[in-house]
Amino acid sequence: MVAVSPLAPAAVPKLAPIDGVRLATAAAGIRYRDRTDVLVAVFDPGTAVAGVLTRSKCPSAPVDWCREHLRQGRARALVVNSGNANAFTGARGRKGTRAIAALAGKVIGCPASHVFLASTGVIGEPLDTGKIEAVLERMSAAATPDGWEAAARAIMTTDTFPKLATATARLGAAQVRINGIAKGSGMIAPDMATMLAFVFTDAPIAAPALRALLKEAVVDTFNAVTIDGDTSTSDTLLLFATGAAAARGAPRIVRAGDRRLSRFRAALAQVLGDLAEQLARDGEGARKLVRIKVQGAVSKKSARRIALSIANSPLVKTAIAGEDANWGRVVMAVGKAGEPAERDKLAIWFGDMRVAVAGERDPAYDEGRASAYMKRDVIDLLVDLKLGRGADRVLTCDLTKEYVAINGGYRS
Repeated sequence: MVAVSPLAPAAVPKLAPIDGVRLATAAAGIRYRDRTDVLVAVFDPGTAVAGVLTRSKCPSAPVDWCREHLRQGRARALVVNSGNANAFTGARGRKGTRAIAALAGKVIGCPASHVFLASTGVIGEPLDTGKIEAVLERMSAAATPDGWEAAARAIMTTDTFPKLATATARLGAAQVRINGIAKGSGMIAPDMATMLAFVFTDAPIAAPALRALLKEAVVDTFNAVTIDGDTSTSDTLLLFATGAAAARGAPRIVRAGDRRLSRFRAALAQVLGDLAEQLARDGEGARKLVRIKVQGAVSKKSARRIALSIANSPLVKTAIAGEDANWGRVVMAVGKAGEPAERDKLAIWFGDMRVAVAGERDPAYDEGRASAYMKRDVIDLLVDLKLGRGADRVLTCDLTKEYVAINGGYRS
């Protein structure tokens, strides 16, 4: 068993049920021994769905399936497996996704197109879909409104802790709930989503509005976190809205611009942001959470690119792992980003210490104080380009020997 990340939250949050959502997990033996590896979520009729998916040019078979069926905006079930990504598996992989969706639809009583799929794990190995099919009927019958932590554990691969988040918001006369689960520790540099994340609400929001809300919310949450700069073939974020809160007085929302959504929009961003930070905290081998802010850029887009250049630099990340206040590596990462920057205007802070300014080391720089700061579990880096008003923030983690060990033996 892998030790739990030292950056893990102190406790796993307890998520309350969401009307119209039932969950079940099972151990199908896809790859892992003595642990659950399949999740089934069953939704009441009328559930809307929206999603954002990887823009990788080598997507998994489940990603292709979701992309094809998200347009109709209706969902009755979600089937997720861990241990095998069903990616780069050719015609066999595509046939397997169709078979799982068809069987789940038959068991639940809905079209296969209302069943959504996701897989995570090893790429390029055929998925034995028979193992999933063997447990589907039993799982569907056993699904209950509880079991959120079990659901989050069933989708884990190299994760060291389950990732859950929840929030509530007022919508009209009713309080609605948003629950989310996610997985991911490596191969994290999301491009539209994270590796796998599933969010559920009882709010009565139509699929087109859900889609717009989700697309907006991922920009500064999942798409602003990176572990290793590698975008997964399986990135999938799905948002399901059962609409059950309509019975308690929540209005049906059809437009993302509806002013009544302001609190819901904030709660959704809170859930996604919480899950995104948990991903960074569980980066493979991570010992430090790193929060990088870039300000004074010519635009937000430019600030994001510079922040990612810093966050994805092996030299920056290993310096942080070694607790070395090597701000020169930050200078390097800013300079290589390909974005507007002027050496003699640049300023850099580690925490509240300005370590570099106006093209050279800060006159008040204190190596002892800087070194002491680098021993913290959470490191804040601030870069001020002093060129404009663009600003952005990215989350990452350090790069340790454990990351190499985990990925060097991932298939063994």
